[in-house]
Amino acid sequence: MTTMDDTLRFDALEVPVLDERPWAVFAACTKTPDVSFFPQTKDEERAALGICTICPVREDCLEHAIETREHFGVWGGLTEKERKKISRLG
Repeated sequence: MTTMDDTLRFDALEVPVLDERPWAVFAACTKTPDVSFFPQTKDEERAALGICTICPVREDCLEHAIETREHFGVWGGLTEKERKKISRLG
């Protein structure tokens, strides 16, 4: 029998940010829930993109998303569709 204590809590996992993405500690979104960057509506998308506009590491984030072929979410100030267009051009 599985209890609540036996289930894996994803929010308890630590992401190796410093090893894989050292720039991420300076990101404007560090205090924003990750779900905000996987928008379900245009309003949520605009809110995520608004945070990206003030981000000091926006270019690093976008470069990471393109290199790792992130298929979902807002990364580096671009949506999934916008990144897909860039990938086709490059």
